[in-house]
Amino acid sequence: MTYVVAIANQKGGVGKTTTAVNLSASLAVAEQRVLLIDMDPQGNATSGLGRDPKGGLEGTYGLLQGGLGLDEAIVPSDLPNLELITASADLAAIELEFANVEDRSSRLKEIVSALRGRYDYIIIDCPPSLGILTINALVAADAVLVPMQCEYYALEGLSQLMNTVERVRGSFNPSLRIDGVLLCMFDPRSNLSSEVANELRKHFHVYDTVIPRNIRLAEAPSYGKPIILYDAASKGSAGYLNLAREILSGPTPRAAA
Repeated sequence: MTYVVAIANQKGGVGKTTTAVNLSASLAVAEQRVLLIDMDPQGNATSGLGRDPKGGLEGTYGLLQGGLGLDEAIVPSDLPNLELITASADLAAIELEFANVEDRSSRLKEIVSALRGRYDYIIIDCPPSLGILTINALVAADAVLVPMQCEYYALEGLSQLMNTVERVRGSFNPSLRIDGVLLCMFDPRSNLSSEVANELRKHFHVYDTVIPRNIRLAEAPSYGKPIILYDAASKGSAGYLNLAREILSGPTPRAAA
């Protein structure tokens, strides 16, 4: 059985890629077979796992264009049980190249469907926008995980994301659901953080796990490592290991392989 989770938030700098990389790594440490698909042209999830975001027909761009086979696209990471499909700046061209393509919203779904059964989890790191790349991820996914900072502008962005999720449900993927909101870079000393967190809990499932502000977590991507390999004893590492445990122990309905 494979569960496909899109990590999405159109607001940048909220911990989206950090969550995609470190949740994937933490699930792999928990002996789950994990594939991380980088759908962001910035390629930060790719470099965050120590791989070069090369251009050309490599990774997600080549797969979406149809010029690359699955086995050619999947590369190993430094962790057992964790593999990666890389991204590069070429991926940004998809918005224009797919403008008149009939199946432009379901290309990733076809790719993911061919991978179901090979992994326990497929994690998709979405770009910080609600364009065709994010739409592809939402159409392919079983659920959406939304990383958020506790600030009021983030609440406005969440409303836009919810509208997009509803449109995808209505047109392409009626079973898509919001798995939960993850509070990132959380400062418990801030009244604003607590107010926004309380407001979120009124309307959404918010994970019990909270990811704190953590210097070691911020440093890890520059070394091309998930936090579990960079500093396993850090608070950031503990946070994502706890998130993985919460997801694994929760009542998550599995998609059919």
